[in-house]
Amino acid sequence: MKQPLGVILAGGLATRMGGGDKGLLSLGGTTLLERVIDRLEPQVSGLALNANGDPARFAKLGLPVLGDSIDGFVGPLAGVLAGMDWAAGQGAETIVTAAADTPFFPCDLVPRLLLAAEGMQHPLALAATPDPKRGIARQPTFGLWPVALRDDLRAALAGGLRKVVLWTEAHQGREALFETGSIDPFFNVNTPEDLARAEAMLEHG
Repeated sequence: MKQPLGVILAGGLATRMGGGDKGLLSLGGTTLLERVIDRLEPQVSGLALNANGDPARFAKLGLPVLGDSIDGFVGPLAGVLAGMDWAAGQGAETIVTAAADTPFFPCDLVPRLLLAAEGMQHPLALAATPDPKRGIARQPTFGLWPVALRDDLRAALAGGLRKVVLWTEAHQGREALFETGSIDPFFNVNTPEDLARAEAMLEHG
């Protein structure tokens, strides 16, 4: 299988941060988004950003900016679809997505997702972490997605589907399990308090 393209999902409304782009918030002298780029870029064959509104605000990153093709901020699956459509134009078979507000995700995310999806006709896998109550907690913004299913996803979104795991389960999606050590690798910044916690995590290595 060819190396996936990477798509950073930054299309959310950031209501708990007072709106704006969470990815442009400063963390440890750089932005959340630049930290995510630094982690994902070495793992993929090319990179794009899914974000809505004026793309000029991301110009200094030098990445293609992909807007949702479905109006109304319908959630991460719209960003996945935008990424799939872009990747189809690049001749890619798969994309891997990562969230713009999750600065500590694993540096082996892509190989682990590829391993989890090995042998599938349409490679589809989500990252997951152990959860004492549910067994595992899937991370719906961190996944490996097959470009071949983009029209299926488009139809599902047009039909009102919004929940990531309902679509992945319909296609026998798998999970790549990542252990949580002293910090949750998928810790994401939703509130000002989360940003302060992320700063503390950086300080303590």
